[in-house]
Amino acid sequence: MGIDVKKLSLVLAVALMSVFSIAPIQAAEKPTTVPGCKTPTAKAHAPAIVKEPMSVAKALPKTMTIDTNCGAIVISLLTNKAPLTITKLSALARAKYFDLSFCHRLTTEGLFVLQCGDPTASGSGNPTGWKGYKDENLPANKANNYPVGTVAMANSGPGTNGSQFFIIYADTTLGPNYTIWGKVTKGLDLVKKIGAVGAYKLNASDNKPYYANDGFPIQTVEIRKVSVK
Repeated sequence: MGIDVKKLSLVLAVALMSVFSIAPIQAAEKPTTVPGCKTPTAKAHAPAIVKEPMSVAKALPKTMTIDTNCGAIVISLLTNKAPLTITKLSALARAKYFDLSFCHRLTTEGLFVLQCGDPTASGSGNPTGWKGYKDENLPANKANNYPVGTVAMANSGPGTNGSQFFIIYADTTLGPNYTIWGKVTKGLDLVKKIGAVGAYKLNASDNKPYYANDGFPIQTVEIRKVSVK
């Protein structure tokens, strides 16, 4: 999905006034920001060129910290279950690939994810020149197979992993197609608050925002820095 970068960089407090005429009850019930979130300064940009590691690193980090404009999200890495995925993501983090990018997708009904990792903020960006890599640690095909706190790779089919990933903020059932590589140990409350604010899309006819159960986060989420250790 595409986006007007100027609109994405706003918190949308003013723009969401337009929503009131579209869904007044829903608009009145929902906040438009998460307290404590700072104004983002990033801009959507082309993915950086990062040398892709083709084999599992000998030493893998144990944690990933995502510093956002709303606070830190700490992830415990499943190094024994998704070593190749963690090798790739660690290389991107150390190259500052994720820094000053946006989490571009939020879903709020049935599927509860905050999706990040695309510097273009379009939902189609991945590291320049990477061809995709194999899936790991796929869950069973059952209800709530992506429990709250799970962190997994987004993809467009088998073996197409790149840089995009999603954080589950409420128990979710999906096809067993997405590599699970981490578990949130700090900051899950923050992601839940972002989910509670909701998502929006832009009306094609007049470019006005409206509430949607799958769209851009109303509370803009900017990744300021990603570190691994």
